[in-house]
Amino acid sequence: MGPSGSGKSTLMNILGTLDLSYYGEICIDGVEISSHVDLNSIRSSKLGFVFQFHHLLPEFTIIENLEIPGLINNGNGMNKKDIMELLFHIGLEERINHYPDEISGGEKQRVAVIRSLVGNPLLILADEPTGNLDRENSQLLLNL
Repeated sequence: MGPSGSGKSTLMNILGTLDLSYYGEICIDGVEISSHVDLNSIRSSKLGFVFQFHHLLPEFTIIENLEIPGLINNGNGMNKKDIMELLFHIGLEERINHYPDEISGGEKQRVAVIRSLVGNPLLILADEPTGNLDRENSQLLLNL
């Protein structure tokens, strides 16, 4: 938390190994990753991201967007049943076969939060995950 321009997004990008222009070390789960060769593997197996913009893939349905992180992570993470339980919890179980352009901005943001959980990450890095949501939907996500 902090005022606009204070470096919150920059810190998130550094911790998430998306921005490598820093000095020092980053340790995740006791492992120093700053000079780790396979940062993609670290990102997909240890980190979950929620960005200000949802970054859902428009050519895939909601359920497909949520299954992709598990495929990238060699099948590790939540199965479809677990994903469906989360979608039910936030009231989107009826939208699984819709495409991102067929759902509202708030629904896209809720799907993006669920996507960050699918790989069972050790750490979730979130940049205003509830910024575009009403109080009720924000609380639903925070209770996950």
